[in-house]
Amino acid sequence: MRDKRAKFVELAEARVNRTVKDIQLIGNLSNRSAYAYTDEDIRKIFRALQKELDAAKARFGGENSSKEEGFKL
Repeated sequence: MRDKRAKFVELAEARVNRTVKDIQLIGNLSNRSAYAYTDEDIRKIFRALQKELDAAKARFGGENSSKEEGFKL
């Protein structure tokens, strides 16, 4: 059982931290001096991200919100 927990913690921390970094990179696309985009483009991006986040949350059966620097279990 401990091996399953250790593997979960290892993978969850790596995946969440990677995802947070990728979301920050998406935020960098807001630089209008480097990129051209429409309000509809932004709605599509965030609608897709929210849809996947909601689906992942549903698989766990709940919500757990936290504001931390980096993700740790």
